Amino acid sequence: MLKVKVWSPLRERILEISGEDLLSCYQCGRCSASCPFAPYMDLIPNMVMRSIQLGIEDVLKANSPWFCATCLTCKVRCPRGIKIPEVMEALREIRLREKYDYLNPLTIDQELLTECPPMGIVSGFNKYSK
Repeated sequence: MLKVKVWSPLRERILEISGEDLLSCYQCGRCSASCPFAPYMDLIPNMVMRSIQLGIEDVLKANSPWFCATCLTCKVRCPRGIKIPEVMEALREIRLREKYDYLNPLTIDQELLTECPPMGIVSGFNKYSK
């Protein structure tokens, strides 16, 4: 069997920010199967992990990190102990460093603004805006 080691600047950046080396992920899919927000993601968690392993920079444009609720279900279910929420946070951080905002105040539903506690809105802007 041929073994190929893929060096990826993206994976190195994720490792630097999150402390997680994703080479141990063997794509069992438990993270995706247990994620309550996977149906809303364009790349489910194990696809995000694989994209990072292969150095596919397009993963930075995915909406998946922004939908991650950091509920820790994936982290608990991962047989390799990979801290997937920290990886998602690292992806968000990389995008925010590039001056990319996911949360646009002009697109927030008016009903949400009236029903959501003000602290929730402030927290959202702190987490998803530059």
